[in-house]
Amino acid sequence: MVDPYDEAELRARLTPLQYEVTRRDGTEPPFRNEYWDEHRDGLYVDVVSGQPLFSSRDKFDSGTGWPSFTRPLQEDAVSTHEDRRLSTVRTEVRSRSSGSHLGHVFPDGPPPTGRRFCMNSAALRFVPAEDLAAEGYEEYAALFEDVRG
Repeated sequence: MVDPYDEAELRARLTPLQYEVTRRDGTEPPFRNEYWDEHRDGLYVDVVSGQPLFSSRDKFDSGTGWPSFTRPLQEDAVSTHEDRRLSTVRTEVRSRSSGSHLGHVFPDGPPPTGRRFCMNSAALRFVPAEDLAAEGYEEYAALFEDVRG
């Protein structure tokens, strides 16, 4: 059986940008990434493991050019770590299931949490609400039923 987190397997499965962001703690350009302006209902899952991470119901336009969320779908789906790689101290966010770098969380978000989870699109895969069951995420469909009827 192939290890899904084997570096050779990941290099073959991920785009170069996805690999750079998730495995080498990279950052994609603002306003030139897949999900910063995505407005459909659905889930954002870890591009490496498929673990559900964020709901479109918690997404907001932060003006930064990256997809931003007020909270993760489940607090234990992510882990946070102090990041001193730049001239300032930030809080890095990683996927707990795969260890993938996702982005950073800041204390300047809107209610109800006051947090801004500023994520890289390259670390995520969007699953539209209407495709949740077909893609194995049927347990999350109820989050979006009020808009789908």
